[in-house]
Amino acid sequence: MNEWLMDIGRFTAQLVVLILLVGFMVAIFTRAKREGGDRLRLRIEELNDRYEYRRRRLALAASEPGARKRIAKAFRRDDKYRGRRGKKAEPAAIRQTVWVLDFHGDIKASGTRRLAEEISAILSAASEGDEVVVRLESAGGLVHSYGLAAAQMDRLREAGLTTTVCVDKVAASGGYLMACAANRLRAAPFAVLGSIGVVAQLPNVHKLLKRHDIDVELLTAGEYKRTLTVFGENTEEGREKFMADLENTHLLFKNHVAERRPDLDIETVATGEIWYGRDALANGLIDALGTSEAYLVSRMEEARVVSVRLEPRHPLGERLGMAVSQGVAGGVERLLERLDAGRWQKR
Repeated sequence: MNEWLMDIGRFTAQLVVLILLVGFMVAIFTRAKREGGDRLRLRIEELNDRYEYRRRRLALAASEPGARKRIAKAFRRDDKYRGRRGKKAEPAAIRQTVWVLDFHGDIKASGTRRLAEEISAILSAASEGDEVVVRLESAGGLVHSYGLAAAQMDRLREAGLTTTVCVDKVAASGGYLMACAANRLRAAPFAVLGSIGVVAQLPNVHKLLKRHDIDVELLTAGEYKRTLTVFGENTEEGREKFMADLENTHLLFKNHVAERRPDLDIETVATGEIWYGRDALANGLIDALGTSEAYLVSRMEEARVVSVRLEPRHPLGERLGMAVSQGVAGGVERLLERLDAGRWQKR
């Protein structure tokens, strides 16, 4: 009985210490996040090197054990040759660079700010003849948010850089608004594209409120400051004005697409419908079928392919807090395991 009480006492003391440590680390983590949460760092990766490394590993794994040393020696010889050739290369012989960006959109196009900064970085470093590939995935969202994202894409076209958008899954509505800015638009065979339309939905509880004798007064200055409301009684005039606004937004959408893809029969495809890759190609919504992976691998045969990505920079305090928190969690688990093991042994 005394041993059991001593175990409980030790466990309680250790648990109190751990709770204090966790609280201290949470405070550090919160402060670090508040001070450095918006800072981003530029991450650059040469995809040619990544693919070459994997190819060599697979070649060695597939070869006979006795031949691996010879193959590895040949790889080192190739690297040495490339190094000598690279040092002697004339500026005119430098290969074209393909810059790769990724955009995964939500309903608010939250990644627009990051995309804008990535485009700015590329425009400051790209050379004539370079290409920008954007791997884009988005089902669309708010009009003004995706309008801004599409304007960022237009900056590449206006700077004279060849732009290719690759869609593996979906570029619909606002996503297609962005994608059509490309010089070339590629999509996987079952990717979803199109949805060139506008939708709005608004609940109205006026009848429910009226049933319970609840009045809602809506005061506005300006004839069309509010057309449809959630709580008030909607009028036919308000509905007509709301529909006129929707139609105007749809017209802007159609004009935006038609200007960037002049060969597209915009009236045929701007019905709000979606098409899968093969049908999208037949309707002129895209230029070619294929996945982004296949396209980038093909470009590696003649160009440097460089991935550019801005990612959050974690301050030292935040990294320390995360490491200590993980250590504390592991320590608690090990302590509980030892106590459980001790109890089982006493039984």
